[in-house]
Amino acid sequence: MVLKIVKTSTSNPDFIALVKSLDSYLKITDGDEHDFYNQFNNVDVLKHTVVAYQNNTAVGCGAFKAFDKDTIEIKRMFTLTEFRGQGIAAQILKTLEVWAHELGYKNSILETGKRQTEALQFYKKCKYNVFPNYGQYKDMENSLCFKKILN
Repeated sequence: MVLKIVKTSTSNPDFIALVKSLDSYLKITDGDEHDFYNQFNNVDVLKHTVVAYQNNTAVGCGAFKAFDKDTIEIKRMFTLTEFRGQGIAAQILKTLEVWAHELGYKNSILETGKRQTEALQFYKKCKYNVFPNYGQYKDMENSLCFKKILN
């Protein structure tokens, strides 16, 4: 199966549909904390988004935004459940990292919830290291932050 990753915008209907699926998933896993996390996931601030297509079907997405002059923050990473375990998320993440590096960024950071065990394993596998919780996640017990040096 051919995987095609397309750089796009937040107005892409496939990106919008995937983010809705992600939000539905997170509403369950985040539980009572969903409203807190959700306020930081506004896609209007995202200028760098990608959608992965397998045989012309949108199966995953991801994005990044500038955190500071040297660092990007990975946002809205998601792969449809039935397409997980095929390396799609790794290709999405790699595309975002290369794009950010080409734009001059040196680091990538992200936050995920401790209850998202698949995500925790995935980011560790992709060479992200646990990093002190930053910004709005500083006092969130359910948050785990990661960092990777881009090269």
